[in-house]
Amino acid sequence: MFLGVDGGGTKTAFCLVDSTGTVRAEALGDGAYYFAENGTGGVDHVVRVLEKGIAAVCDKAGITTDGIAYAFLGLPGYGEAPRDLPALDAAPGKVLGNDRYACDNDMICGWAGSLGAVDGINVISGTGSMVYGERNGSGVRVGGWSEMFSDEGSAYWIAVQGLNAFTRMSDGRLPEGPLADALRHHLELVDDLEIIDVVLNRWHGRRSDIAGLSRSVSRAAELGDEAAAGILTEAGRELATLVDTARRRLGFTADETVPVSYSGGVFGSAAVRDAFTARLRDGDGTYDLRTPLFPPAIGAALYAAKRAGTPLDAAALTALRDGADPHPLEDRNDVF
Repeated sequence: MFLGVDGGGTKTAFCLVDSTGTVRAEALGDGAYYFAENGTGGVDHVVRVLEKGIAAVCDKAGITTDGIAYAFLGLPGYGEAPRDLPALDAAPGKVLGNDRYACDNDMICGWAGSLGAVDGINVISGTGSMVYGERNGSGVRVGGWSEMFSDEGSAYWIAVQGLNAFTRMSDGRLPEGPLADALRHHLELVDDLEIIDVVLNRWHGRRSDIAGLSRSVSRAAELGDEAAAGILTEAGRELATLVDTARRRLGFTADETVPVSYSGGVFGSAAVRDAFTARLRDGDGTYDLRTPLFPPAIGAALYAAKRAGTPLDAAALTALRDGADPHPLEDRNDVF
């Protein structure tokens, strides 16, 4: 059996898959983000989350950790603080009691799940955004430099652009559209300037709260707000640019058709999907846009099998797809 762990900021999914393509157990635990905003982070926190989740799936499957052939653990923030990598890499061993595992960023879970761990590119757009792709054993990450100065096309990015449009509508630099009233109503503003107090003082700039405002942008666009619609269109284009860049860096040739899939709640917006698809279609490369096959936790288990040198065969993948509920748009950062 192969263990997949898809770590997230608010929840962590655990999944055991056997070599026949049967999901033997699943569990859901607390977030494993060790840079947690509420002060509960740290590597010790990651260990506690893993202890509970791995114990739960092993109990459901009727095995001990000795029955896990290999595990892959996708951890949020992995690789972004190099000094912490040795401690993060060692954390699962404290729970599993062996070294039959590998850790990396949780972006790999989304890629492996969406494409079945075959060569191609996956774009993630939830609260944040990034792209991960593989070709001939080499992997490339594009984007995901944090909401402070990157994460283009993400829910946070959409929300910030929406806040900017609101300020310009309020003081007359833009014609006022439905977005203005949507934000006034959602934030219960007495005066438009109060939005500064809400975002900076009450929320303290929390990324999750800010990203949640992307819903208001989406609703305003549906009501005909031109500024909001433009933001969603640009979000789709930015996400396509990430894919094009990953294609180039991976060395796919002009005549190769590259499989592309997606994960994250922003793709729940038809306007974002349409703009994303149009930009890919009009670009230089040829893409095969695929609906995600599996959720990220199953992707992590598939990647564990691949890392162990025993990838699931076609029959097992078919069985897994027939028996699994993929929830392609279900994501820990599903904000739309």
